[in-house]
Amino acid sequence: MARITGIGGIFFKAQDPKALGQWYAQHLGLDVQPWGGATLRWGTAEQPTGTTAWNLVGADTACFEPSAAPFMVNYRVDDLASLLESLRSSGCNVLGGPEESEYGKFGWVLDPEGNKVELWEPLPGS
Repeated sequence: MARITGIGGIFFKAQDPKALGQWYAQHLGLDVQPWGGATLRWGTAEQPTGTTAWNLVGADTACFEPSAAPFMVNYRVDDLASLLESLRSSGCNVLGGPEESEYGKFGWVLDPEGNKVELWEPLPGS
């Protein structure tokens, strides 16, 4: 069975992304980069070189639509195609995917409370 293997990223809206990013850098030591986020590195026995993205976006972004939530969680998955197929056959509201990029494969689903969830199958070794 395809499954979640970790959190690939957390993305949330901010009224002033730059100022909020500076607050996180100053008070919590987060290494916020010019692109508006940070990369948190970690490792496990299964995935010794994992990363989790942390990113602020403008409050007016449309990238979380159709969800009204001010955040979106990106979950790392081990087999995106199988997971999306399973979600569709279970009647879940799959919004799209798989889509391929230089970072891996992506898909999106709404959970039962209307939160947009991003699913990410990283490139091998990522």
